[in-house]
Amino acid sequence: MNSDNVVKQTTRREILRGAGAVAGGLALSHIFPNVLSGVAPRFAQQGGAPNGGALTAARARFGKVPIESTKLSETLTLLRGPGGNVVVLSGKDGKLLVDTFTQLAWDRFKDTLAEISKAPVKLAIDSHWHWDHTDNNANVRAAGATLIAHENTLKRLKETHDLDVIGLHFDPSPENALPQRTFKESYQLNFSGEHIALGHIAPAHTDSDIYIHFQKANVLHMGDVFFNGIYGYIDKETKGSIGGMIAGATKMLAMVDNRTKIVPGHGPLGNKADLRKFRDMLVTARVRVQKLKASGKSLEQAIAAKPLADLDPVWGKGVLTSDAFVHVVYTTL
Repeated sequence: MNSDNVVKQTTRREILRGAGAVAGGLALSHIFPNVLSGVAPRFAQQGGAPNGGALTAARARFGKVPIESTKLSETLTLLRGPGGNVVVLSGKDGKLLVDTFTQLAWDRFKDTLAEISKAPVKLAIDSHWHWDHTDNNANVRAAGATLIAHENTLKRLKETHDLDVIGLHFDPSPENALPQRTFKESYQLNFSGEHIALGHIAPAHTDSDIYIHFQKANVLHMGDVFFNGIYGYIDKETKGSIGGMIAGATKMLAMVDNRTKIVPGHGPLGNKADLRKFRDMLVTARVRVQKLKASGKSLEQAIAAKPLADLDPVWGKGVLTSDAFVHVVYTTL
């Protein structure tokens, strides 16, 4: 293998997919209970770095979430569970992973990979820098994988971060967890019969977001620029914004067709219609919250106005309530 070349009626299916989204939200409710109740956690040590207790607890809870497997094509498998959604490409050149779940799920993750095939892990791609997508970087590198990411993922993993709303603190990642190969705008590779196109998305969820397009199978992994059926988190600390999320979703809508299988960062497997619904929800949320902010309403007053309450039956089943999402939108306008 040349590694440089490797560089509306409700249907039963919809009901099942909706049930999957609810189940995912219930699992996350045990990981971030304060966010789901609409309470933005405060950092434990004002004026200094918060302790790592919240992250340790989140890792422990994520580590217990089951791994669900769905076949996307002859060579591609979607894994959902203890972290952001993972896609596995397995074939003659070995395995390629998109994202790596969370640390305490590593043993079960290894077992699941072995069930897919005995091929070794050769490449892994980070969709962006966040821990629930990169937490096993060191483990996949130790297993023999070369790690690929956007240059801002490398930059952000080397920094200290405190994430708003979900209240988690991160120290810089160790050297053995950092990507070895990075790019600025785009990167293309051939691996196990697939042509894979990676492209940077202008700051949306973070400034490190990329898409991963498996062109032969017509599968697109969007990372956390797409949360399917649930409100999405936006990381303002690393330049995420509601406007960027809308622009990112719009860009991806122009790239896909009605047959494209679209993997969100969180939530069930989606399609173009699902992505359009998510983009339209973001647009609605921005208009409503922007109107409140422009009228002089404070963050607390905007939350109290409940501008997204009517969206909750559809979008409020994930990690964020509408109160928390109003906070996210208001602070990233």
